[in-house]
Amino acid sequence: MTCGNMNGGEENQGAAGGKNHIYNSRTDKTTDVWLTPPELIRSLGEFDLDPAAASHRPWPTAKAHFTVQDDGLSKVWAGRVWLNPPYGREVGLWLEKLRQHGDGIALVTPRTETKWYFEHVWGRADAIFFFRGRLRFHHEDGTPGGTSTTPSCLVAYGQQNVRAILRSGLDGCLVKSMHLMIVDQGLN
Repeated sequence: MTCGNMNGGEENQGAAGGKNHIYNSRTDKTTDVWLTPPELIRSLGEFDLDPAAASHRPWPTAKAHFTVQDDGLSKVWAGRVWLNPPYGREVGLWLEKLRQHGDGIALVTPRTETKWYFEHVWGRADAIFFFRGRLRFHHEDGTPGGTSTTPSCLVAYGQQNVRAILRSGLDGCLVKSMHLMIVDQGLN
């Protein structure tokens, strides 16, 4: 496990530092559409595809985008994928598709006890990055919202994406997959 600023130990005021960084005040709940902070995406490098992009976005999240109108889950994915999936019952479907694709990073809430987390993240992702603090998402027009009411994590599939997180300068802990054994003893 690696914790701290993901930039080789150097101090960084970029993606996770300074008073206008991605971690700040409380989120209002007037919409279901929240944009990933642009500095977070930039810190992870260039992506080829965002299959769950917002219909209206003031900055690109990848070279190509699928929106809800395109039904990105049903499309063929190519290249390095950025995925901030809809946070509903279908999150497992999105993560399974990314896992099968094998090259990308997903931004999800770390619901570590859920069926979808056990089926698509634990023991299947190459690494999981847990943010220190909570992210500050943006409205569709690009204006910052408040801080998320739940924590967030990055789920990396593919070693180049693990390395991208390590170089990102983001503050938190990176847990690399070590062939986790999931034990089901019928405790449910």
